[in-house]
Amino acid sequence: MDLINIITDLIKFRTETGNIPEIKQCFEYCKILFAKTDAKVEIFEKEGVAPVLYIRNTDADKFDVLCLGHLDVVPATDEMFTPVIKDGRMYGRGTLDMKSFAAVAFNSMFHVLENKLNLKFGIILSSDEEKGSKGTEAFLEAHKDIKAKIVLDNDVGGNILSIVNKCKNPVFVKIIAEGKEAHGSTPWEGIDANEKLLHTLNNIREIYPYYSKETKKPKDTWIDTVHFAKIEGGQVSNVISNYAEALLDFRLTEDSTVKNLEKNLKKCMEKGVSYKIVSSSTPVVMDPKNEYIQAYKTLAEEVLGQKMFFEQIGGATDSRAFAVKGSIVIMNSGTGEGMHANGEYVEIDSVQKLAEIQKRFLDKLASKA
Repeated sequence: MDLINIITDLIKFRTETGNIPEIKQCFEYCKILFAKTDAKVEIFEKEGVAPVLYIRNTDADKFDVLCLGHLDVVPATDEMFTPVIKDGRMYGRGTLDMKSFAAVAFNSMFHVLENKLNLKFGIILSSDEEKGSKGTEAFLEAHKDIKAKIVLDNDVGGNILSIVNKCKNPVFVKIIAEGKEAHGSTPWEGIDANEKLLHTLNNIREIYPYYSKETKKPKDTWIDTVHFAKIEGGQVSNVISNYAEALLDFRLTEDSTVKNLEKNLKKCMEKGVSYKIVSSSTPVVMDPKNEYIQAYKTLAEEVLGQKMFFEQIGGATDSRAFAVKGSIVIMNSGTGEGMHANGEYVEIDSVQKLAEIQKRFLDKLASKA
């Protein structure tokens, strides 16, 4: 297959999360790519959630290798859906996050099929990853027996020399403050929910410090963090607010637990303020010494001609659903910058090399099968 042309085609689809008609068109395009092969292509749909693209070379639920990713993107200007190639880079929305690497997964499937590799191989691509992956959750609920020995996760874009072996646990928490309305000129007759919320948030900051480009970066960034994602309170300027809420985004390391987070939250709540865990997951932690991860690293270094390194990231990954089932998750992606930004790009050479790494890795696995 022509890897670069397919990436170019994928970028042109305006698959912003929630744009279901365009997402379905993109999925149909992907389906046509495999029309003349033996691949089984399914578009999973369930009312109320975004569709999921499921491609495989087997009817079995137990895979030797699964590629995970997504084809939805964050919003962008019209121009960003017209990819531009310049100085060895491809610019456009989704070049780095992560349509280029979805195309790499397609390339791997063609390789498995054309060479009749003795591997049960599959691809799962969601279309709402940027807003919580509810479609993936529904898909996995409908396919409860799916397992994979190895998961190739390319949704960690940034540096092809990096193998990510740790991802944090994202925990979203809603803080709710209740007060009593009164006229703004007589605050002593009311109870200001906004004030209660602010005091509570300040208490939380005593445990989980504030970091930004304007503050000192911690020496060890593998720590629990929180950012105040959304704060709302009050309706008009001259009325004491009787209700306020905030949405908090915690990122917990593998040494932390939701139970301990709740213990800390309880300490921080002011009178009339409560909290609710909106969602939580699990961190992904892989042993860098695992034989399959080491085998991948060795092959990748041969292709790249450079040494690779392991790192940890604060972001979450859909591969956590398989990590908890015992899958070996190999998180490696291509090189680029500007994820979610106007100048998003991927280095084309890194995409081609990632495709070559995956093919060699699959060949090695098949030779031992």
